[in-house]
Amino acid sequence: MPKTTSTNGARTTMPFLPGAGLSAELLNLGPLGPDLSTRGPEGDVAVSFEFFPPKTDKMAAALHQTAQDLAPLKPRFVSVTYGAGGSTRERTLAATAVLAREAGVPVAGHLTCVNATRAQVDDVARAYWAQGVRHIVALRGDPPGQAGQAPGGRFTPTPGGYDNAAALVRGLRQIAPFEISVAAYPENHPEATSAQADLDNLKAKLDAGATRAITQFFFEAGTFLRFRDRAAAAGITAEIVPGILPIANIEQAYTFAAQCGTHIPLWMRRMFDGLDAQPETRALVTTAVAGELCRQLRAEGVTQFHFYTLNKSAPSTALCRLLGRHPILENVAA
Repeated sequence: MPKTTSTNGARTTMPFLPGAGLSAELLNLGPLGPDLSTRGPEGDVAVSFEFFPPKTDKMAAALHQTAQDLAPLKPRFVSVTYGAGGSTRERTLAATAVLAREAGVPVAGHLTCVNATRAQVDDVARAYWAQGVRHIVALRGDPPGQAGQAPGGRFTPTPGGYDNAAALVRGLRQIAPFEISVAAYPENHPEATSAQADLDNLKAKLDAGATRAITQFFFEAGTFLRFRDRAAAAGITAEIVPGILPIANIEQAYTFAAQCGTHIPLWMRRMFDGLDAQPETRALVTTAVAGELCRQLRAEGVTQFHFYTLNKSAPSTALCRLLGRHPILENVAA
């Protein structure tokens, strides 16, 4: 299992090395971390889940089923993303409204600054509030790509719009007493001029009134732990929640990583090589790799986890089980 050590105050993390002891460690029989099995069904870990808005009625039904499957895990919240450039705004609002009515768990709505004036963004925030949504994931957002290209390019504020996520947070605070989550980047935002500038931007968002930060996904625990240390040294005291992406599609994960600047270690590329054609084996490897990451973070005191579900319930359910968080089923009268 990966080990995190400190040398002259700097964290280093040994790479993931699968071996005979992996199964025992993932089943909570190894030396890493406390035994959570005696702490009740929720253990001492809290989770949240992120979905993307469905494009079709069939996908909408699948999302509804995924939300129902995950609801017994009692997440702190579930959320629905915006597409690049606000391209899925209406579908996001519709999916969020359905979840707020039917999911039985707190729902957070995503909101970005892209391609919208302040008045338009504020109207969406008020619509969320009217739906019963009391939590917003406030993001600057990425500009849409040119025709035939992936989203990307440098952000340019819309005339009359919010300049950045910190300004959006301040605006939301004037509309309603929302709980507000913002984004953090353990490996720096692709547009950041330096690691310090990126950290300063995070602090500005939290100082503007955000409740917590949720990180972009990463694949090695040391990446998050070093970032957490730097944030603490910068005076950031707000909760920083690691974002975990279980790999459902290898090429898709590589595309996501390239767009957001996430490093994919060589050992991981080798481990997943050729597995897109072997979905059952890939699912097992995904759970082992993501479970290893989560358990190492847990051993370092992390108790909050945010899962990028890609609208699939099984990987996140498995990871929650490995962390000691079990479904809580309501009693049904005979």
